Amino acid sequence: MSNSINVLVVSKGHDYDHNAFLAMLEALPNINATLVEQPAAQAVLQPEHAAAYDAILFYDMSGIPGVGLTHDNADDQGQPSDAYRRAIEALVAKGTGMVLLNHATVSWPHWPLWRRITGSSFMLKQGELNGTVVPGSGYRGGHGPHPNPTLRLKPAGQHPVLAGIEEGFEITDEIYLKTSDFEANVVPLLRGDYDFVASNFTPPPLAPAEEQAAWDHPPGSDLIVWAHSAQNSPVVVSDVGDGPPAYENPAYQRMLSNALHWVASAEARSWASARP
Repeated sequence: MSNSINVLVVSKGHDYDHNAFLAMLEALPNINATLVEQPAAQAVLQPEHAAAYDAILFYDMSGIPGVGLTHDNADDQGQPSDAYRRAIEALVAKGTGMVLLNHATVSWPHWPLWRRITGSSFMLKQGELNGTVVPGSGYRGGHGPHPNPTLRLKPAGQHPVLAGIEEGFEITDEIYLKTSDFEANVVPLLRGDYDFVASNFTPPPLAPAEEQAAWDHPPGSDLIVWAHSAQNSPVVVSDVGDGPPAYENPAYQRMLSNALHWVASAEARSWASARP
């Protein structure tokens, strides 16, 4: 059995079922979770306080211009405060492990470091990504007009995050339609057996009305969960994790527990620091 680890959980900026989410955290073995909402989390993430935690679980949606400016100390351009920017820079320099779930992957779209942390190609609206103009990303389920899809997640290889779920598992939750180019920079963990084409997804909700009306997207990535690194920090990212059907799924809980223990390990930090 793994040793217990202390995990700081950062939330706010997006609706979720608090009771079900907290129940999931309580069910994770050998994890002592402390949940702090934005913007108070920005103080706890300062180096002198963050040192008390072995890993950070991000579940906030922050830094989006015009959305939730009262909860994240972002400016009107979606940039973090200098203090928060320095805090996150200190975390990745130290090698603190991070796990990001669902809407945390769309946070801070105009902060290059956060894009590096997520490793995702999710776009809230059409714009430039890595030198190429790409359409806004689609979504299915969540708080949109369509119900959560049910799909089977299939392991893409062997990895500590996949221990105990080597056969994959079925889940009902929100998913995203995003471009595939991000896969070149990450370690695939779980893929979904869903048809990732525009007709199965809702247009990006924060895009201008004219963009939504004409929205189209090339066939996208089926990668749902991946590992990668941001400077010296090991990172695991999961697109799924929006609501109770995921929180209450034993296999999802196992994956999340594995991810938190792995990013907190010396093995994962060594792996991250050795990556280009």
